[in-house]
Amino acid sequence: MNKATRNALFGFIAGAAAGTLAGILIAPEKGSKTRKKISNKVKDVSKDVVENLHEKVDQLKDQVNEIVQEMKKKVEKVEEKVEEKVKAETKAK
Repeated sequence: MNKATRNALFGFIAGAAAGTLAGILIAPEKGSKTRKKISNKVKDVSKDVVENLHEKVDQLKDQVNEIVQEMKKKVEKVEEKVEEKVKAETKAK
């Protein structure tokens, strides 16, 4: 996950949490109801964050695996070229 995506995700989460909290605190209800609502909202936001984080981690794993596969192919090509040069040098002697 690049820095811009991460910042956007955290900004969105922080904004949603702040807006929700402000709305709950302004509402004219008993303290126990307000605390219960805050608790429920925190649980909901936490669940959303975890789901988004798992999704981003999976995407990152896929990207890393692709890069690793590309690098393996490049290393194999270099190994083949080195072997060819070694064989050519050996035959030349």
